Amino acid sequence: MTLRALLVDDEAPLRFTLRAYLEDAGFVVREAADGLEALAAVEAGGEGEIDVVLSDLRMPKLDGLGLLGKLREKLGASAPIFVLMTAHGSERVAVDAMKLGAFDYFRKPFDPDDLNAAIERAKRAALLRKERDEARADLNLAKSLVWSSPAMSRLATLVARVAPRDVTVLIQGESGTGKERIAEAIVRASARARRPYVRFNCAALPHELAEAELFGHAKGAFTGAVKQRGGLFREAHGGTLLLDEIAELDLRTQGKLLRAIQEGEIRPVGEDRAIPVDVRLLTATHRDLEALVRDGKFREDLYYRLKVVTLRVPPLRERPEDVETLFAHFLERYRERFDAGPIVVPDEVHRRIAAHRWPGNVRELENAVESLVALAIDGVLDASLLPDPGTTTSAPAQGVEDALPLTLEGKGLKERVDAYERGLLVEALRETNGNRTEAARRLGIGRATLHEKLHKYGLAGS
Repeated sequence: MTLRALLVDDEAPLRFTLRAYLEDAGFVVREAADGLEALAAVEAGGEGEIDVVLSDLRMPKLDGLGLLGKLREKLGASAPIFVLMTAHGSERVAVDAMKLGAFDYFRKPFDPDDLNAAIERAKRAALLRKERDEARADLNLAKSLVWSSPAMSRLATLVARVAPRDVTVLIQGESGTGKERIAEAIVRASARARRPYVRFNCAALPHELAEAELFGHAKGAFTGAVKQRGGLFREAHGGTLLLDEIAELDLRTQGKLLRAIQEGEIRPVGEDRAIPVDVRLLTATHRDLEALVRDGKFREDLYYRLKVVTLRVPPLRERPEDVETLFAHFLERYRERFDAGPIVVPDEVHRRIAAHRWPGNVRELENAVESLVALAIDGVLDASLLPDPGTTTSAPAQGVEDALPLTLEGKGLKERVDAYERGLLVEALRETNGNRTEAARRLGIGRATLHEKLHKYGLAGS
């Protein structure tokens, strides 16, 4: 397990000596000549997160106590383990440092045995922290994801590995595969777990409003901007921002997003000043970004900025081992939610669950189980509510039923129009695997209008 130490002292010869002690103890060592340089090194991350800071007390620009205070203020409990070097007669300062959160201290000029003992104590503490963080990451992963397949085990390993590292992650996968759950698992296991986590669906707003929603706007910047708005980047400052359906951003907004990533600052609509932001960015999409880059619909430079780490969530048809595991998980969830008591699962239910290809992926399976439990008779699940493996008809996405009447004989004009409209809605949702934004786009209506019509025809689902 690699441990990284940051050595902070304004005297180069002393840094040279102390570096040898740290490297002998197994640390990968970086150096800084003062507190401000050290603070920037910890915040930047660079080659990896800093585990231990060994800092002198008296330095120009920012002294050791100031550096300790800044690190605790910015990073809280996730700040690196801090060891302070003090001059003879500075025991009172050392006590103050311990109260501020320092782990240990030693005097200089130092005794080699004292120095080695302090480094060894810091090393043990850093190793214990890493082991604790890895255990917590595994636990948080289990809270967000349910699986039994090798494909998802490999993905879970990658999630646990990338979560603590403050890098941009691109999550790809078909609609309904659980990309948001992957993002949630990353956040839970990251150093930013207790900080803001903001989610935004890039397809939820028209292009002209998405920019203002992300970066904020000044009062009067455009029609309807009756007051100033901070934007989602500022809302997520210090934490994580998930941009779902990232492929739906227009090229202009993509350019502003690229600048925000590169420069660590945003410029609200209607304002000239830039505002620094500290945000870890996660993005998700069901579309092929490489193909969009080739077609000129997505910026190539932004694409490479987003795919520092790429995670692909496999569709359910590629991991059939997970179907029964997920079925049991959702069955227990909705049994408790509906206070349904004991549930009887006929063999035919298991047969149909295993045989269906689940084009809507995990989302379709969950909705199917919710419907089964909600409509159970005396606790017995009704297999007829599931697709018959002997037919080629796929299950409706998002729990939508095809209620288009077999005959409209005897129906008035309004009933015929309503039935036709309802059928179009059902078909659009089927074709898009329940993606309401895409369904609205195909139908040529707004998402709000689609939402109203789904409620009107009893298709809103859960």
